[in-house]
Amino acid sequence: MNQSVIKALKILNLFSEETQELTLKEIATQSNLPKPTAYRLLQSLEEMGYIIGHDGRYSLGLKLLELGHLVSHQLDLRQLAKPLMTNLAQSINEAVHLVVLHGDHATYIEKVESRRALRLYTKVGKSAPLYKGSGPKLLLAHLPQTEQMRVLPDESLIEEVEQIRQQGYAMSVGEQDLDTTGLSYPIYNHSGNVVAALTVSGLSSHFEGDHLTFIKVETKKTADEISRCLGYAKKEGHS
Repeated sequence: MNQSVIKALKILNLFSEETQELTLKEIATQSNLPKPTAYRLLQSLEEMGYIIGHDGRYSLGLKLLELGHLVSHQLDLRQLAKPLMTNLAQSINEAVHLVVLHGDHATYIEKVESRRALRLYTKVGKSAPLYKGSGPKLLLAHLPQTEQMRVLPDESLIEEVEQIRQQGYAMSVGEQDLDTTGLSYPIYNHSGNVVAALTVSGLSSHFEGDHLTFIKVETKKTADEISRCLGYAKKEGHS
């Protein structure tokens, strides 16, 4: 474990509703750190926006508010989407995932299993590059082009990403797991921004013919319903 990180987090944990400001001496004493070490850590935390120092006293910075808002948003999204994801999984009998953008990667923040005996191993918290899999690629397709160019390892993928944006969904075969197919549709928030991908996945043999058509229809319907619950009003030009 990185001891410097642990010490810095220890300092952050000193603050609470009852203790919103602390002096350097109080921080050093309560965290059992030498004053120079506590000061050095406070300087680093302040530089990153996690701590604000003023007139010899320290309080939590706005960066934590930003991170808290992101966590709160993801929790709200999960709670809202979970019942609809469960209905979709029961309807199509495939695994259903909720995927969000997290830096230069996509993170799976919710999952509902299928009823099949053979299940895909995709755990909540899994991270994937934005150019690998239907969910990550869908999120990538809705980023500004400058961001796409920055994370794409191969310019030959630009055309595929643009096609995903135009057609309104992404489909991948064998990109994350052998013999599996993923299908993803966008989830929009009240501002019309894509905030997540609703992804269904299973053995590629299940994603064929009439059943594939059924999966597409049901998945899009569910993604649209989650978007509606987030306050999205469909605009002309969005599929």
